[in-house]
Amino acid sequence: MLKIVPDPPQSPHKIPTNLEDLLVQTSEYLVCALTTAQQAVLLHPSPGGQVLTLTTMHEIEAARVLVEAALSQVQVRH
Repeated sequence: MLKIVPDPPQSPHKIPTNLEDLLVQTSEYLVCALTTAQQAVLLHPSPGGQVLTLTTMHEIEAARVLVEAALSQVQVRH
């Protein structure tokens, strides 16, 4: 059986100690959240619910882009 939603990242109780690992874990959480929101749009086609979910997806994607930009700057320094 195909998995629709990816496995969540490591336990949120184990917070990485360095910035690069923290950004990677944050990016993984954002990918999971975006995937979940995409599935919610597909499963609940009512226009009212879709507007809120699509807005949420937009905000998650914007945050993911910012985290990826920060991660690329951290990686360039190392």
